[in-house]
Amino acid sequence: MFDKIELSFSPYDTAWVAMVPSLELPQAPCFPQCINWLLDNQVNDGSWGLHNRPSWLVKDAVLCTLACVLALKRWGIGEEQMNKGIQFIMSNFASVTDEKQQTPIGFDIIFPGMIECAQDLNLNLPLRSSDINAMLERRHLELNRNYTAGRKEYLAYVSEGIGKLQDWEMVMKYQRKNGSLFNSPSTTAAALTHFHNAGCLHYLSSLLEKFGNAVPTVHPLDIYINLTMVESLESLGVDRHFRTEIKRVLDETYRFWLQGEEEIFLDLTTCAMAFRLLRLNGYDVSSDPLTQFAEDNQFCNSLKGYLKDISAVLELYRASQITIYPDESVLEKQQFWTSHFLKQELSSGSIHSNRFSENDSSQVEDALKFPYHVNLERLAHRRNINLYNVDNMRILKTSYCSLNIGNEYFQKLAVDDFNICQSMHIEELKHLERWVVEKRLDKLKFARQKQTYCYFSVAATLFSPELSDARMSWAKNAVLTTIVDDFYDLGGSEEELLNLIDLLERWDVEEGKNCCSEQVEIIFSALRSTICEFGDKTLTWQGRNATSHIVETSMFKETKCLRNKSVPTLDEYMENAYASFALGPIIFPAVYFVGPKLSEEVVRDPEFHNLYKLVSTCGRLLNDIQGFKRESKEGKLNSVSLQMTYSDGNMTEVEAIEKIKVVIKSTRRELLRLVLKEEGSIVPRACKDLIWKMSKVLHLFYMNTDGFSSNVEMVKAVSEVVYEPISVNM
Repeated sequence: MFDKIELSFSPYDTAWVAMVPSLELPQAPCFPQCINWLLDNQVNDGSWGLHNRPSWLVKDAVLCTLACVLALKRWGIGEEQMNKGIQFIMSNFASVTDEKQQTPIGFDIIFPGMIECAQDLNLNLPLRSSDINAMLERRHLELNRNYTAGRKEYLAYVSEGIGKLQDWEMVMKYQRKNGSLFNSPSTTAAALTHFHNAGCLHYLSSLLEKFGNAVPTVHPLDIYINLTMVESLESLGVDRHFRTEIKRVLDETYRFWLQGEEEIFLDLTTCAMAFRLLRLNGYDVSSDPLTQFAEDNQFCNSLKGYLKDISAVLELYRASQITIYPDESVLEKQQFWTSHFLKQELSSGSIHSNRFSENDSSQVEDALKFPYHVNLERLAHRRNINLYNVDNMRILKTSYCSLNIGNEYFQKLAVDDFNICQSMHIEELKHLERWVVEKRLDKLKFARQKQTYCYFSVAATLFSPELSDARMSWAKNAVLTTIVDDFYDLGGSEEELLNLIDLLERWDVEEGKNCCSEQVEIIFSALRSTICEFGDKTLTWQGRNATSHIVETSMFKETKCLRNKSVPTLDEYMENAYASFALGPIIFPAVYFVGPKLSEEVVRDPEFHNLYKLVSTCGRLLNDIQGFKRESKEGKLNSVSLQMTYSDGNMTEVEAIEKIKVVIKSTRRELLRLVLKEEGSIVPRACKDLIWKMSKVLHLFYMNTDGFSSNVEMVKAVSEVVYEPISVNM
């Protein structure tokens, strides 16, 4: 499928190409092979169009059939086919005004225009004059509506329906380098008929050289379709099986991007998708090409804006979230208006009006509810699998199909892959629960028993089978981190806390000795055995034992700074915030198990530390916002209360939280920039991705609660990732 783009032939566009007269002999067709194709491809019911069309595409079939009948009449051939076609049109003429039918773009201009053409050709269509007059009146009103730049482009796009009334010199201003108008064979053919142009002729001739005797409704579409396949594979969670093919597509797209290829930059959906996929996959692309859509009025002055193309706005919204530089105001403006636009269209119910976009409303809701920085992969994959549209039919001025766009095998593969991974996750969670009992961690009554959440956080992000060691390292150390945090906050006495710190600093002490209580003995024993377990496993993955580094990165030495009771300045708090959040024992052991070899120099490089500091700062501040009220009651300080304290009473709680959110946003943006950075980076992308996944986990956990609260949505999320297999009706 990556090697060959499949597009259905368009009887509608082929008919318009067939109507182009020869430049040397106007009484003969320029492309007679198209006439032959029309004669050979009429459907049994007398129509032309897609076979096995749904009942709500009859209007499109009537449009296609009239175009084909006109082409045959134009050259005086195929009397039998014409009669069958006219009979189909008359039998289904009620669909023309049926609001339940899907209406092709420009239908109210093009169809009446073809009726006029039929009259000029003396084609006998037994229609009532009142019906003809009503259609022509609608066309007149459509042609004389308020004139905007977007409408001007729209009228140029549907030029074949305007015919002699069209300003063809104006239309030719939209001609592309490949000679086409809007990559549309029908528009280009109409232009060539009224306005002889070598570029139009070359475009149509090259299409027939490529496709034979018929043409698709849009071409080229290769970049868009290839990117759509990449997007499908990534969003369904099976992209890891197609890394070579995806890299080939993205390399080629990047080359086209640097060349300024019109196929990308003259189509905002393709441009936005290319920008997002390229940037997220480490290609250096500027957001400058999206400047033309930074404001909603700029979008409205485009063809897709005039058509209120929801999928185009959704792509712009998704692209706007991949901001990595402070000066990318274009993306911030774009995010503001696109989110507002999508919310408005969602509330008005207008998204539901397009049968081809019946899943669009759910996709829009999903995109608005789960922005990129909180969208955990496996939850997103599950939603995308259920929302995936296996119907490969789309519509422009007429309907078309592409097996590359909506493919049931993509969905089937994704379902099987999800369920296979999930079966492994269930076994790993059982192992984690046994480990908790074996280590007697369930005996610690002060501690939150959150092993299911700890495992969910990693299964939802590092889900592929080969990452089992990374998952178990993350999950076990997350459990221990939670327990130690509770021990410092609730469960331990002053003597026990100091005893645990002393044991960790000395490290090589005999288990069970020098522990002042059973609680300390249980915690230290679990910490020591777990760190050694994964330290030993690094030998297999890395060819060296990294236990010493894992011990060094333990949070439990850093927690001593939390015992200082003095009120820190804001700068002091922020400087120590990342250390106090204690992600070290979760992140640092796990990075050894995601694949790449990590030398001592890499793990100790400032780049690694900076990544860790940024994600920890985000976590600390997110925790502060959700925990502010509780911690205030307990007499504890955090960034929110410090903001209010040092404002001398001039800042409310809401204002302080908003200020912290600004810091979180800029910190998250810098983290994503470093994760996506290729040039000058020595930390492997897989390791950086793990840190970004941790950031996503934190943002989701602290989106509405304090992280571990058992709210309904979180319980549901755990069940969907770990317990409930997917079943989709194929």
